[in-house]
Amino acid sequence: MATEIWTVLKILAWTREFLAGKGVENARLESEWLLSAALGLDRVGLYVNFDRPLNDAELAAYRGMVVRRARREPLQHILGTQEFMGLEFEVTPAALIPRHDTETLVEEALKRGHGAGMILDIGVGSGCIAVTLAKKLPDARISGVEHSAAALELAERNAAKHHVGIDLLTGSLFEPFSNVLFDMIVSNPPYIPTANIGSLQPEVRDFEPREALDGGMDGLDFYRAIIPVAPDHLNPGGLLLFEVGIGQAESVLNLFKATGNFSELFTAKDPAGIERVVGGRITPQRAETRAEAQ
Repeated sequence: MATEIWTVLKILAWTREFLAGKGVENARLESEWLLSAALGLDRVGLYVNFDRPLNDAELAAYRGMVVRRARREPLQHILGTQEFMGLEFEVTPAALIPRHDTETLVEEALKRGHGAGMILDIGVGSGCIAVTLAKKLPDARISGVEHSAAALELAERNAAKHHVGIDLLTGSLFEPFSNVLFDMIVSNPPYIPTANIGSLQPEVRDFEPREALDGGMDGLDFYRAIIPVAPDHLNPGGLLLFEVGIGQAESVLNLFKATGNFSELFTAKDPAGIERVVGGRITPQRAETRAEAQ
């Protein structure tokens, strides 16, 4: 019996239907990305080689990828990378996959934090925020804190990949920086309400670290922990910026207001029109009070 020949076009068509049947969105596009990786081609290379047959080794490699994706393992984990703000980042299950939603946080930090010399990223994860800020603000000193040793190692590799120096320390919130003042603090903290974790897509629920997702009963635990004490770690005029979940902007703004220590409060929308960033600047009065106490 003749061995079945699988050409690029034939296996893409089969994979598209197979993955769609497993609930994978954008099954056609993802099939192309997986096959591109297996064959070492870009997507244009696939299109001009539709009639090219795959050899046994290529078939085995590709099928292994497809099986993983059919189990709803994230595409980025299979490919090992994700693009963020035009930079390629290594991705592992140790940290959240960089998301384009978070680019809004970085864009606001760049727009509002011009001239910031000392910047802290709380919950550095893969390092996508800190590394991007370091690339865009070469004169700033960027620090990051992360409680997960595995995530911190990933951030270190991504910093090295992009040839930037970042002070990365293990710890919780401001713990490693108790005596350091910053011009800007940014954070994309866990903000999914605990009860909502189970309803997330399998790619998120089953493969990304829960500790990077779970924000407590209402999703606001980390904002409550950071906002009241952040003024003790900000220079006069310093900025505090967060990414927030859908529908959380008003609640986080109220946490800022409740301290009485922030002015110039703002929100910013992502490309989908969702209020994705909340921030504010420490008031001059709060900075003066702290200086007098010292």
